[in-house]
Amino acid sequence: MNKSMSDSLFSRRQRAFVLSSDPELAKLFRSLWPEELMEITVFEYGRGAVEHLFNEPPDLLIVDNRLSDISGQEVASLVKSENVYRQLPVVLVLDAEDMTEPWDWNRIEVDDFLVRPFTEGEARDRVNLTLCRALRALDANPLSKLPGNTSIIQRIQSLIDAGEEFALAYCDLDHFKSFNDKYGFSRGDEVLMMSARVIVNTIRGLGGVGSFVGHVGGDDFVYIVPADRAEESCKRVIDAFDSIVPHFYDEEDRKQGFIRSTDRQGNERTFPLMAVSIAVVINTEGRLKHYGEASAIAMALKKKAKENPKSSYVIDKRNE
Repeated sequence: MNKSMSDSLFSRRQRAFVLSSDPELAKLFRSLWPEELMEITVFEYGRGAVEHLFNEPPDLLIVDNRLSDISGQEVASLVKSENVYRQLPVVLVLDAEDMTEPWDWNRIEVDDFLVRPFTEGEARDRVNLTLCRALRALDANPLSKLPGNTSIIQRIQSLIDAGEEFALAYCDLDHFKSFNDKYGFSRGDEVLMMSARVIVNTIRGLGGVGSFVGHVGGDDFVYIVPADRAEESCKRVIDAFDSIVPHFYDEEDRKQGFIRSTDRQGNERTFPLMAVSIAVVINTEGRLKHYGEASAIAMALKKKAKENPKSSYVIDKRNE
């Protein structure tokens, strides 16, 4: 794999521990990536590696089932039994004879396996896939399951680096905190899930290569669409959101069009029904150089959108 391809997979250098007394296996894994992309440390014994791992955890563990002092599945169990390390991906290297009987993968906590003999390409791509899968799982928002901040930043920056034209929209729910305070977190989570579905279904309906939806956290979402679909996407999201959100309120509040709740200073006041504010940054002709620029522009636009008590959008078309 060349450097540019690996750079697109990982935002930083990865660290892997290879647990094997087989020098050829260690040599193979060291040959698969340039050192500046993958730092590989080899351990001949499993127990010593586990002790070292708890002090300096790597990004990946590759365990040879041929270890002399402890089995590969025992190493995986030791690591995964520690709650803080449960997300650490483990790849188990097996021999063909190990596969004569089915394995209980519910009990053996590994994330993937390789069976000797395997090719360099298979080993490289299986390990890359394991790392990507782990990063996606760790980054995903636990409520909506949408990609989180790391994936959002990587997607924006990759589009910028590729010179792609796109519209980046930041969506924020207005008056969500007051709703949460009155109706509780459970109903608040239902609103967030509804918002995620509305955005996902709207963007999917628009189509377009490179479309993307992410969940920054709380009541903040982002989506990416082709530049020429920006305004239409905003209108569709707002129409869908405004038609659904009133049904999350009790009938009395829905009819009167507001709720009574406490503000951040602890004072009781009235709040309108929830609305969605959308700030859109258009990237054309290489306008953006870094994802931070898009974020800064969008934050300023969002303040302007929030001046409207109802759902609204603002599109920054400078240099479009």
